[in-house]
Amino acid sequence: MLKGSKVGLRARHEDDIPVLRAELYDDVVNSARSEGRPWRPMTPGSEDSRLVVDDREQGHVPFSVVELDGGTLVGTAVLSNIDNHNRSAHIGLGLLPASRGKGYGTDVVAVLCHYGFVVRGLQRLQIETLSDNAAMLRSAERNGFVREGVLRSSAWVMGEFLDEVLLGLLVRDWKPDAKG
Repeated sequence: MLKGSKVGLRARHEDDIPVLRAELYDDVVNSARSEGRPWRPMTPGSEDSRLVVDDREQGHVPFSVVELDGGTLVGTAVLSNIDNHNRSAHIGLGLLPASRGKGYGTDVVAVLCHYGFVVRGLQRLQIETLSDNAAMLRSAERNGFVREGVLRSSAWVMGEFLDEVLLGLLVRDWKPDAKG
């Protein structure tokens, strides 16, 4: 397990899947805002490609996020689009509704940075998020990410186009204790 100050990132367990599905992906609005593709219902018991881990897939590393105190599941995190040639990747996370507003997002971003830069030896990490996602923007910037641009009207979300913010962090600019 990778540990931050509040949360740990560990392998996805089979019993995480129903909780993540019910609290993150069955919520149409939340799913539409985070997925970048249209929401669709999943048949109970079916394999959900967003949640089931394929350990052979080297360019996509999903984690379950748990509280360090007690091990309670609080969300999901991912290092994706890993490009070993350019040494870059994208990071993302989703916290269960009851776990939001507790500083977990900032800690998850910090742990993903450690994983990307130290464990994987990457040069650049990137985040794209909706421009009104204040919590993710705050978590990214507290970890040293810099706003690099706005992708105007690039995300179709629940009947309207929204802007996305592109943030980046280079290993040379990363400060492991920058979570202030």
